[in-house]
This record gives sequence, structure tokens and C-alpha cells, in this order.
Amino acid sequence: MILGIGIDLVDLKRIEKLASQKFINRILSVEEKEVYDQITSDQVKISYLGGRFAAKEAIFKAIASGPGTTNFNDFSVLNHENGSPYVKTEFFKNHEIVHISITHTDQEAIAYVVIEKL
Repeated sequence: MILGIGIDLVDLKRIEKLASQKFINRILSVEEKEVYDQITSDQVKISYLGGRFAAKEAIFKAIASGPGTTNFNDFSVLNHENGSPYVKTEFFKNHEIVHISITHTDQEAIAYVVIEKL
């Protein structure tokens, strides 16, 4: 059963302007920051940050009618070895599955989320 869907689109120029250490710490989990800190290209860092921001905003939209409140650090958007993204979280308690897709252009990042209950 689908519990919620969410989508978000971000302008990477906006993310670049917001990309202070305070913003990065607010958006990225510890695991995501480890990946972010290993990226050497400034453009790729902004793309990564924008993708994670869009992903988490899409998650928030998908759970808008769900259990309680949450924040950015309740979720880690990581990648499998093949590059596909997945969501790691302890927010859900009833075996929910978060399906996620993220894509980027030079100017934008977009994420789409479907939350399913088994």
C-alpha cells in the first residue's frame, strides 16, 4: 500500500548561495557528510548537496500526513555500489519502504519519493 508520494525540484544556484557550513550540517547526516567531504569538485559538491536537499524535501512531502514531525538528519540518502540511491532511516516504525530517485542537470536537482507499507 502506498502511504505517500513526494517530489521536489531545486535550483542549484540557490543551493550554492546557501552552502554555508551551517546549512551543510543542517541538511546532511553524518554519513552523507563523509561522502560530501571526499568530493573534490565544487560543482559536484553543489550537485550532491542539492540532490540530498531535494530528496529530503520530497520525503517530507510524502510523509506530510504521516507520523509526527521530522528533520533533515532523520534520513540519510546514500548510494548502493551501482550508484542507485536509497534511504537509511529509523524514523519509520512499521516496516515502511522508501523508494527514491534523484537526477541532476547543470542547473537543477530533482527527487521523487514513494513511501510504501508492506
